[in-house]
Amino acid sequence: MRAPIGFRISNRRKSLKISQASLARSLGISASYLNLIENNKRDIGGALLNRVAAQLDIDIDELAGRTEQKLLQDLEEAFADPLVESLAFRPDERRELVAQYPASAAALARMHRAYSSATAHADAYADRLRSDPLLSQLLHQILSGITAVRSSAEILEEVTDLDEAERRQFLSAIGRDTRTLSDVARNLIGQFETSSQNRRSVSPAREIDDLIIERQNHFPELESVADVLRAEIEQSGQFGTATLAALLESKFGVTLLVGGAPNDPEFPGQYKFDSARRAMWFQGASTLATRQFQLARLYGELAGADAIAHTLESATLSTPTAHRLASRAVGSYLAGAMVFPYARVLDDAEASAYDVDHLRQVYNASFEQVAHRLVTLRRPGEEGIPFGFLRSDPAGRLTKHFPLPGLLLPNSGHACPLWAIYGAFRVPDTMLRQVVRFSDGSRYLFLGRTVQRRSGSFREQPVLSSVMLACDVLHADRTIYGSGLDLSDLAADIPVGPSCRLCTRRDCASRQEEALSPGGSRSEIRAPLVPAEFGLGDPP
Repeated sequence: MRAPIGFRISNRRKSLKISQASLARSLGISASYLNLIENNKRDIGGALLNRVAAQLDIDIDELAGRTEQKLLQDLEEAFADPLVESLAFRPDERRELVAQYPASAAALARMHRAYSSATAHADAYADRLRSDPLLSQLLHQILSGITAVRSSAEILEEVTDLDEAERRQFLSAIGRDTRTLSDVARNLIGQFETSSQNRRSVSPAREIDDLIIERQNHFPELESVADVLRAEIEQSGQFGTATLAALLESKFGVTLLVGGAPNDPEFPGQYKFDSARRAMWFQGASTLATRQFQLARLYGELAGADAIAHTLESATLSTPTAHRLASRAVGSYLAGAMVFPYARVLDDAEASAYDVDHLRQVYNASFEQVAHRLVTLRRPGEEGIPFGFLRSDPAGRLTKHFPLPGLLLPNSGHACPLWAIYGAFRVPDTMLRQVVRFSDGSRYLFLGRTVQRRSGSFREQPVLSSVMLACDVLHADRTIYGSGLDLSDLAADIPVGPSCRLCTRRDCASRQEEALSPGGSRSEIRAPLVPAEFGLGDPP
């Protein structure tokens, strides 16, 4: 879902007391067209958006509402919750809420986040209760107490002819039961050695997503450190595996080992750093692109440890696991910035119309590494196309993602089966492109391609994954992948959703799961192969 740019233009224009006709003349467009833009009935981007920002004297990031994109995505997820998804929301309700009542929208998103976190914690508690007889017994006592309180309360509420003595008797019973319930609850809590987690996110992955979105996929401090480290490396020779290996050995005493068995026989990866032995091991079948990137990451983590630590200081990371994964992600970002210097890769990307295969050859990199770097080209005033990134395993499970504000990506599990990230498995080693349209009218260019990790032996199963880049269709004509596409032909768009259980399309022949419905009630959107009258499992 896109940010409500039109509403922001309208509000800003009115605050400056500029008439619609006057602004339209200064922009070189008709007043009727500006009216459509202000009512969010026409997309706006590129040069026109820059002219509007200049005329209204407002920063383009603020006008485009990029800081609000995450809020829109959070509301999209909240409104798809099974508890509320059946309500009759208007198509633009979330967009208008963010535009006109941003504090209320943020409050709703925070409450849904807290609700999701509480649900996750409840599941964890349930798992523990099932394996602990004492805790299970305490839980049954709590349920019994709740039942007793509810029964007394319902009598007080529904029976209107109780005399005062009877009413006092039920009130006394409620008071007694609630005191007992409170004691049992304290005993239950005492069994768990937990601290307050009011501000904890649902999962480490979600916390890392929040960090990335908060920084708009761009870390200026790491970019500066990467430039310094790259220059330092190039003083010793041409940037590449040989120079990196020599510097790691001379400066940090790290030995490079290629081929042979890893130190840990049960380790299945292609590379591993043994900090005790100061050795960086690579599987013999690993590509030069993998070796270059991982050596750069190790060099960056050793030489730029302070910058990595400083980057994570302000992040909300509530567990050691979250901190470890975030440190890994930041280290990989630093490596990408070293392998692909910002100004140079941006110039090369623009010159080649974001041809990923061309950039692979220029930088001796893999398709996935180039895709990662394109996501991070967000330096103010020197921005590339804003991309989102997804990776899937052959089973369809999403294993890595860098969110694109406005595009609703499932936090886990599977995405829409019609997305290019899954279609790419049908045409290995070939770029698959799609122009897709979501039910809210937002349109994106999806680019999917398979990537494969080399197997080390005949007995080893090759690991195949699929990678997808996604950008707003407004930027499609800036890429080589937009060539030959009629981007104005809406009939050629592929209708998609975020995932089956979050999708509201009633006529989708590719639906694999029923849509979420509250309370286990009959779903209004049924799987295509199951007729509505065949109510297996549905209540009568």
